[in-house]
Amino acid sequence: MGHAMEFVMADVLARHARSQGKPTIFSTGTDEHGSKIIEKAAELKITPQQLADQMSQKFRDLCQKLNISNDRFIRTTDKPHEQRAQLIWKALEADFYKSKYIGWYCTGDEAFFTETEVKANNGICPNHNRPYEKLEEENYFFKLSKYTEQIRQAIESGSFVVIPETKRNEILSLLREGLEDISISRPKDKIAWGIPVPGDKTQVMYVWFEALMNYITVLGYPEHKDFKEYWPANVQIIGKDISRFHAAIWPAMLLGLKLPLPKVLYVHSFINIDNKKMSKSLGNYVSPDQVIDKYGTDSFRYFFLRHIPSYEDGDFSWETFEAAHDNELANELGNAVQRTVVMLQKYQNGLIGDIPPSEHDTVPYETAIEACKFDRALDDVWDQVRGLNQYIDGEKPWEIAKAGDTAHLKEVLAYQVSCLLEIADLLEPFLPDTAAKIHQIFAQETVQPLSGTLFPKLETDSVA
Repeated sequence: MGHAMEFVMADVLARHARSQGKPTIFSTGTDEHGSKIIEKAAELKITPQQLADQMSQKFRDLCQKLNISNDRFIRTTDKPHEQRAQLIWKALEADFYKSKYIGWYCTGDEAFFTETEVKANNGICPNHNRPYEKLEEENYFFKLSKYTEQIRQAIESGSFVVIPETKRNEILSLLREGLEDISISRPKDKIAWGIPVPGDKTQVMYVWFEALMNYITVLGYPEHKDFKEYWPANVQIIGKDISRFHAAIWPAMLLGLKLPLPKVLYVHSFINIDNKKMSKSLGNYVSPDQVIDKYGTDSFRYFFLRHIPSYEDGDFSWETFEAAHDNELANELGNAVQRTVVMLQKYQNGLIGDIPPSEHDTVPYETAIEACKFDRALDDVWDQVRGLNQYIDGEKPWEIAKAGDTAHLKEVLAYQVSCLLEIADLLEPFLPDTAAKIHQIFAQETVQPLSGTLFPKLETDSVA
């Protein structure tokens, strides 16, 4: 569910950028190496590659189901990624050294943890409810500490923006304490599923070091024109559980490569279910498929963009979802469209007439999208939806028709259509199917009604 929300957020930014005529590459994908894949593949009695193929396809299918407009889908098992990752490794070698590593590791997180963190959690990883493993290995290390001050300055100067501010403050606090050098490889005899370290057959790249490289390998680093034209990224979107990798390690790697940092790093929060952490073991797990199959893609997109706070953790329940679908989408927007269609047919034989230009101030909407405040942007759109319904109730076109004032009635109905077309324009990045349907209804001289409702429920059986 968290991945689905992340895909949709990124899709809004990409669609909005394209609508403004900006050349855009929107990339997502799957990182597929590491001990977690080996462990699960062994349990399923298949190869790591087979498992990676299966899981990657599930994410592709989810993107398609969510109407995600990504231009690229990168897999870290793709040969071009592996080849370019080795080029990046070679380019960073001046910042590497080999040393013995002793530390605590969680396979579920594919991450190392400090003695302090392990003690605070009583030796059990809270994310995966399993004991941390004590590892003693000879690995390559990256001089992360060397870049602490440069990253801090980049964030504080605003050349590398981390939003929301709470996440910016967290990473600045970490940077003020000083970053420590990190292990960036694993012995091949312990974990063979990884990209080989160039020039050392005994080591493979640590999954989280290598996976970060996808953001430039997908553009053809170092020589491809896409890399030269599209890097640095305007926005990278990640979950808060991996903010340290993206706000500390990845910037250091880029500085080591003498490349510019991303312009914005947006760190989204988590989704709870009925105010509890989502977990299969708790029996409260809900998949995106369950929601989409019952309510449709745009209803899913709407809820997770508006009712999950963009800057805080949010909560999903079937009751709140159904209320948003019925009261806001169907009753407010759907009803405004339906009332307008019916009145045009009844009073003007479907003729729309001259549509006046929009007068709405879109600055708050644009500002909200720029700041990745998707909830605020949709609040602004919904102010217009509710304003339109109030306008209809206030003008009472049915009474104007009864009084025989055809000229005024024509103006009122044309204004309603103008409002709906502007609402559709603003909704296009968020609810692309809905926006397209509204445009289809009012695009010609005469209204073209839908065969069904704007927001049908696709399954009628109850969801527990």
